[in-house]
Amino acid sequence: MKKTSTRLADGRELVYYDLRDDTVRDAADRRPLDPTVTSSEVRHDVLLGDAVAVASHRQGRTYHPPADQCPLCPSHGDRLSEIPDSSYDVVVFENRFPSLAGDSGRCEVVCFTSDHNASFAGLTEEQARLVLDAWTDRTSELSSLPAVEQVFCFENRGAEIGVTLQHPHGQIYAYPFTTPRTALMLRSLAAHKDATGGENLFDAVLERELAGERVVLEGEHWAAFVPYAAHWPYEVHLYPKRRVPDLLALDEDARSEFPQVYLELLRRFDRIFGEGEPPTPYIAAWHQAPFGTLDGFEGVNRDDFALHLELFTIRRTSGKLKFLAGSESGMSVFINDVPPERAAERLREVASR
Repeated sequence: MKKTSTRLADGRELVYYDLRDDTVRDAADRRPLDPTVTSSEVRHDVLLGDAVAVASHRQGRTYHPPADQCPLCPSHGDRLSEIPDSSYDVVVFENRFPSLAGDSGRCEVVCFTSDHNASFAGLTEEQARLVLDAWTDRTSELSSLPAVEQVFCFENRGAEIGVTLQHPHGQIYAYPFTTPRTALMLRSLAAHKDATGGENLFDAVLERELAGERVVLEGEHWAAFVPYAAHWPYEVHLYPKRRVPDLLALDEDARSEFPQVYLELLRRFDRIFGEGEPPTPYIAAWHQAPFGTLDGFEGVNRDDFALHLELFTIRRTSGKLKFLAGSESGMSVFINDVPPERAAERLREVASR
């Protein structure tokens, strides 16, 4: 992997990640852009103990542009985009309309391929490995920023999810705090460790799932399963079999196998609802240990946390979405229409051929 860092016309950082070491990236951003102005503010909810990012400048972000005006495609001639060069393998840049900025963190966009009509599932294993390497490098870079406590790499796919740009891409959020969902995991981790005299909860969950009926696919170094208490109709958790706290700690064997396992999983997601159905909308979310101190979680450290990816779709059946209504949105109590055992069975049925 070759990494080339540059700056866009408004001062934002852009980084090319290339498969070939002899690739030259010297194209300049020719757009007449003014410096980016953001108004991100993180507010603490004293009743719930969580945080809300207030970012009014995002009201003006790009919204469903036609394909020939996509800002994530390479620049060509007089058609100038966020990527100055006429081609790329993987590129990462600071979001022009970030939810978090300055002392409130940082937001980046990750473009998986220059092909506007592709999807992550359509990448080659070599391309998918490059994305993994880019995620890892960005995690390293962002975690070194003074304001950052946790790094979150994720992909939103599909208009039903709320995606406003159809080009295959993901995002990275660098939070100035430990996120509420991670805090819940850490509290459960600490309580289980205390109650069992030192057993790791993530290890116990993985061992239980591998011995059960909800395994979707399994490699030598990775395992994917539908969790016992899945929140979403089709939800899969992907774990490295050797527990590590973050992407940085994955060994070469796990990195080499990841593209094969993950691409197979994504392709199965696109087959859930049968032939002729539109691509399955999903969210793919990496969960990494916080890089800050774990104050408030007595008895646990970063190495107790288990890196894993959670993949789920909001589609519950053909042509129907799972809406978060009263119980889910009002009280955070999910009601799942598809038994996790049946979801796992379906995902095994649609294995790639």
